[in-house]
Amino acid sequence: MSDSRLSSLPMPSVDRSDVAVRLRQALIGAAFTADGLLELLGASAYAALARSEVVPALRATRGDTALEALVRLFLLQQTVPRARVDGVLPLDACVESGWLVPAGADGDGIAAAVDVRPYGGPDGEDWFIVSDLGCAVGGAGGIGSRDEGVVLGVGGASTTLAGITVRTAVGSALDLGTGSGIQALHATRHATRVTATDLNPRALHITALTLALSGALAVDLRQGSLFEPVRADETYDLIVSNPPFVISPGARLTYRDGGMGGDDLCRTLVAQSGERLNEGGFAQFLANWQHVEGEDWQERLRSWVPRGCDAWIVQREVQDVTQYAELWLRDAGDHRDDVAEYRARYDAWLDEFETRKVKGVGFGWITLRKAAAADSAPSITVEEWPHPVEQPLGEAVRQHFARVDYLRSNDDAALLAAHFRLTTEVVQEQVGLPGAEDPEHVVLRQNRGMRRATKVDTVGAGFAGVCDGTLSAGRILDAIAQLVGEDAVALRDRTPGQIRLLVEQGFLEPVG
Repeated sequence: MSDSRLSSLPMPSVDRSDVAVRLRQALIGAAFTADGLLELLGASAYAALARSEVVPALRATRGDTALEALVRLFLLQQTVPRARVDGVLPLDACVESGWLVPAGADGDGIAAAVDVRPYGGPDGEDWFIVSDLGCAVGGAGGIGSRDEGVVLGVGGASTTLAGITVRTAVGSALDLGTGSGIQALHATRHATRVTATDLNPRALHITALTLALSGALAVDLRQGSLFEPVRADETYDLIVSNPPFVISPGARLTYRDGGMGGDDLCRTLVAQSGERLNEGGFAQFLANWQHVEGEDWQERLRSWVPRGCDAWIVQREVQDVTQYAELWLRDAGDHRDDVAEYRARYDAWLDEFETRKVKGVGFGWITLRKAAAADSAPSITVEEWPHPVEQPLGEAVRQHFARVDYLRSNDDAALLAAHFRLTTEVVQEQVGLPGAEDPEHVVLRQNRGMRRATKVDTVGAGFAGVCDGTLSAGRILDAIAQLVGEDAVALRDRTPGQIRLLVEQGFLEPVG
């Protein structure tokens, strides 16, 4: 289906905000919420929905309650008898404004014009994410084969970005490539002014529906690619984007393919963000990047970081080129089509990678922070961290850059004079042979945030264990030196590097 045919399909009106308010009240009143769905469907069927598997939910909604009818109507795209929802929903108003359409041979049924998925906000808000039919879960297999301009709903990428975003109160926020409006919706909670852009006008329409149905304030919606819709003099305190980052031959699918060669779209987005940030502002993205033969992938990403910005880049996963091609061919449903066409598209993908000498593709998070002192040396951390983390991570991201500032402004002498506290939920593990008098090594492990683990020597372990904010680092080291019979001056000279690492990774926090 072409974009022009897609745009002709009926969508609810964005001009009837009164209907959205009434519909929202009706859905909440019938417990069509994230909590209500979990209670109705059970954990197994609820989780299956997140994988775009509807059979368990169909089995769980064979009763005659209003909530079961709403789940079948809005989430499972089933035609339901009008009598099942008459009195539950403002039926006539929903039909008139386009949320619902008459269906059935005798016109006695009703169907949804769009997907509506309950979505729990971070403070328990009852939100609703609108998307195209059959697209409530982003990245569901086969969506792309139906349409180029389709607008997806909530997926793992969406929730990941929402979870890592810094949520301090700001004056202005920009959501680039808003899609169904999830990031813009989150931003309305802590930004005075929110702007959302998208190349796809259908996405802007659906974002407006998401905001209205969620009871959120309206945002400034603009059509265009990347920063094109943003005026030259506009800057922001927060920029977020879950861009069409897939590295593919061509730009067949608007919702995922960037339309630039290789990883140029992500590189361009990152590079252009610096001049759009206010001092102290954050820009946060999900991205794919190429692992090119003969090139250090970390240096590749370092080169993307704009001048005047600190950066924290985390690679969460790497796929070889065959795995990557197969993933996105299946995302588009190409594996269900003609075998010869599937193989031709697969071959074209591998040709593209071979031409660019790409051996793998990385996926992860990129966070920029506009440094307060433009003349200071930037802090650019690029790391691989495929291990489980605790979401939401937004506060951990903010604290990372606060530690960067602290370490940048304190030399070794200042560290020794400072007081530190061991952060909460850090445990110590000793590793060694059973019965050995001393451990081979000691590991400190976090149970919060990034859940890091770091190896320390006995001095480092003893130092961290004593840190409660009472004594300065220097006095603690003097006491340790006396206990182990080491020269205090030598210990003071060699330990600041270890203290700096423990602070940088969040095991120790400065007091005061």
